Amino acid sequence: MHSIIGHSKIGHSKIGTSVALALLLAACNTQPAEQTAGSNASEAAQPAQWSDRTSKQLRDAIAARADHGLDHLPFAASGSDNAALTKQALDFAGALARGATDPTKLYEVYTVPRPDPDLRAGLAAALRAGDISGWLNGLAPTDANYKRLSAAYRKLSRQPDGPAPAIAGTGEAIEPNAVDPRIPAIARELVVLDYLPAEGAQGDRYTPAMVAAVRTMQADYGMKPDGLIGNEALAILNMSDLDRARAIAIAMERVRWLDRNPPATRIDVNLAAARLTYWRDGKIVDSRKVVVGEPDTETPQLGSPIFRLVANPTWTVPRSIQKKELASKGAGYLRANNMAWKDGWIVQQPGPKNSLGLVKFDMQNEHAIYLHDTPAKAMFNMVQRQRSHGCVRVEDALGFAEMLARDEGVLDEWHKARATGKETFVKLPRQIPVRMLYHTVLFDEAGEPIVRNDPYGWDDRIGSALGFKAGKALRVKSDAADVGP
Repeated sequence: MHSIIGHSKIGHSKIGTSVALALLLAACNTQPAEQTAGSNASEAAQPAQWSDRTSKQLRDAIAARADHGLDHLPFAASGSDNAALTKQALDFAGALARGATDPTKLYEVYTVPRPDPDLRAGLAAALRAGDISGWLNGLAPTDANYKRLSAAYRKLSRQPDGPAPAIAGTGEAIEPNAVDPRIPAIARELVVLDYLPAEGAQGDRYTPAMVAAVRTMQADYGMKPDGLIGNEALAILNMSDLDRARAIAIAMERVRWLDRNPPATRIDVNLAAARLTYWRDGKIVDSRKVVVGEPDTETPQLGSPIFRLVANPTWTVPRSIQKKELASKGAGYLRANNMAWKDGWIVQQPGPKNSLGLVKFDMQNEHAIYLHDTPAKAMFNMVQRQRSHGCVRVEDALGFAEMLARDEGVLDEWHKARATGKETFVKLPRQIPVRMLYHTVLFDEAGEPIVRNDPYGWDDRIGSALGFKAGKALRVKSDAADVGP
């Protein structure tokens, strides 16, 4: 089991769900040409000689690496000669430009486009200009959200040893309707986690609304949903400054993995928050809930485009679901759900019971992952929406399909396809890139970073690679509630 459940606010302003879900994904400014052209394997541009001035600039930059959450990594040089300084500079520059870790090695699947600057050419140019500082400063993301993460990390890192948790004190378990000085802090954490509306965080009484929120949270984490706030419930809610700093350092690393110039029109899906953000011409035009893979069938981090809309889709049941979910079902179940055997596969015909709903957003990837509608609408009301077998279910998928069809100029074709009642394909005139990402740090309405939960337990492998100690061994427990993909 992987670890850390991150979910505490850095500050006390309210959360704006849509704004928060813009994530740190816009995170991306244009890089100078000499940093982005070509491959790091280029040998054409050999670095010039180091001077006392440029050597000092490199040392100063590495000394300030906490600005990027990299202070747990040494970046030490094995000497002071030209070759040693060059290697040190390229190692540190690589961490800034594309991350100190490689997500393709940390995760079984990671195909989101990444930056690939020619660092050797950039270093050679910086040495000729005598400006190592300027070159390094331009490699990391320079957007406002990255700077906010940096400021929050530095603030948390300056806390004295033994930082206080968000909820101070232990004591007896808190029972419903009890008055307890810990209640305001507990309520704030429940608001951050989306279990409690902001207006429910008032006073120091353990209200019925809070009890209901705690019970839901306990069920999501595999605990007895008794509503008592004891050690187990506090372990989910409580987070020290060290935990928060670690989560923010991980967030900065994930942003460094991303292309600094993402497509202006795209769809970003945050698997950790189970929300979709639709960007059109560089602006957010829509944000909505999604249901993503449960912790044992996680949705992978993909870069994969939508190339067509499918009206009234059929669903060919994958072998894994067929064996796990349908092997024990009889012919009566198949008939009742409009399923039948065809060429050795179970196929569900179009209609209101189809597990893909009334629209499928077909994507190009070898993992058979795509966006789609669902008849299981109640799942969108859940806080932890990691409930599928790996594909992404979209809230009001028909409305979203209508929006995409209109924006892409195929609305008439889409309406005709829907009216057939049969599986019909509408090709988009241009593909819409989709990025499946995983971010546990979002932003509230005031632009302050808030640390959320880590439902897949994916933070720990990054934190360890960045030199942090392991976090809390807590993970969302949510079995898929239906046979859908």
